[in-house]
Amino acid sequence: MSQPSYDKAVGLIDAANNEDPNIEIADGKEWPKESLYAFRMSEMLERYKPESDDVAKLAIRGQHIQRWQSPRSDYPMDRKGYHQWRTALYTFHAEQVAALMLEAGYDEVALERVRMAVGKRAIKANADTQLLEDVASLVFIEHYMLAFAEKHPEYDEDKWIDIIRKTWKKMSDDAHEFALAGKIFLPEPLIPLIQKSVSR
Repeated sequence: MSQPSYDKAVGLIDAANNEDPNIEIADGKEWPKESLYAFRMSEMLERYKPESDDVAKLAIRGQHIQRWQSPRSDYPMDRKGYHQWRTALYTFHAEQVAALMLEAGYDEVALERVRMAVGKRAIKANADTQLLEDVASLVFIEHYMLAFAEKHPEYDEDKWIDIIRKTWKKMSDDAHEFALAGKIFLPEPLIPLIQKSVSR
């Protein structure tokens, strides 16, 4: 697909995420929450797999598109409700990104690739989905794991080891190698726990 189509799709995704009313501070700057997440996803992809094609780049940039429109509170606050919310989110995000890419001029082959990846379909079997999962996991470790830990002081060591191992299990061997080679920032207070989790 042409560069103008890619640029238009990126612009549409960014405009959608810039509507996020939730604001976060990063590097002294205010960001709409999902715009910041999208930027971090794209930045990590450029470090991890810079040779990725435009369709993969769009899937990764749009993974959380307009997430605030489907809040967790819309579903029962139990394990079943959580899984219903996550499943609905995957479909919502996938269709939103596909619709914007269609507007930008992409064909059905590209749209289906994005629906597969953003919809989290066939992890381990589908290369686009695995790439998105790798990047999301690396971004979580570098930017969000410490904040998540601070929100859950009630979690003991075994609980944290379980969370880290589940994240690690989603990642490919390439992503493991990338993380262990020191190419991402590990939150310092969690390094011993991460090392213990991975060594198990």
